[in-house]
Amino acid sequence: MIIMMVTELSNKNSLFLENMEHLSKDALLIGAHTSTAGGLFRALLQGEEIGATTIQLFTSNQRQWKPRKLDDDQIGLWKEALDQTGLKKVMSHDSYLINLGSTNQEILHKSQETFKEEIIRCHALNISFLNFHPGAATTGHEEDCLNQIIASLKKMESLCQKGHTRLLFETTAGQGTSVGHKFEHLAYLIDQLHKHIPVGVCIDTCHIFAAGYDIRTPESWEKTIKEFDEIIGLNHLFAFHLNDSMKPLGSRRDRHAHLGKGMVGIDSFKYLMVHPKLREIPKYLETPGGSSEWKKEIELLRTFAKK
Repeated sequence: MIIMMVTELSNKNSLFLENMEHLSKDALLIGAHTSTAGGLFRALLQGEEIGATTIQLFTSNQRQWKPRKLDDDQIGLWKEALDQTGLKKVMSHDSYLINLGSTNQEILHKSQETFKEEIIRCHALNISFLNFHPGAATTGHEEDCLNQIIASLKKMESLCQKGHTRLLFETTAGQGTSVGHKFEHLAYLIDQLHKHIPVGVCIDTCHIFAAGYDIRTPESWEKTIKEFDEIIGLNHLFAFHLNDSMKPLGSRRDRHAHLGKGMVGIDSFKYLMVHPKLREIPKYLETPGGSSEWKKEIELLRTFAKK
């Protein structure tokens, strides 16, 4: 059944894929956060339907502490669809409830256990990246929060070694008491962890803009890239979330907008798609609107990359 469904979707997208081959020898990895309604494997099928070469998904309900266990049938359908669609560097986004830096012991324990389960699911599904917001200080201090995140993840060192999933800290907008909105936060986390577990960074373009890093022009992008490289290191950058921002530079507010329809502007994404150090890093859309909009934006990004 899966093979038949994938074949139909492949026929629909054959022209798109033929055009994509002219962009470069190896197709750039561009996708979106797709839906798992009807089964996890459906996220892969939706990805192919919109012309994606990679996707992000929730492997479980992001609003619940105790997700259902994956069974062999679910894993089998997933692997079959993954093989048939050819999508690569699939990324999971963890639950919004998780706070690995919490000062509340009950929340911290639940967060650690739920995060462990997410790692186990990622390993079972052969998922490349597990993206997550580092945490929030809530009633504590930033430094204490960062140290608690490190302690939480070090407890999972042996589990992380059982698969090939890399944990990616997502840059945050800096809302409330969240950490991760300064490159220095991420540098500290990676410095303390990279010798113990596979870690890296996912830059969210809306978030870093809201956090105060200007990326509106080639010149401002270069300044931000230079700063990232000096503080964290570009060798630790593994993914992008592509979103424009409804809110202005430095607003510390996380409000996604369609590419070119917000305060970042379309020139930012044009430059990102041709930058020699950034163009081949996997990119995942989280813009509003769903499949029809993502298909247009994926095509647009490939057009930028072709120039």
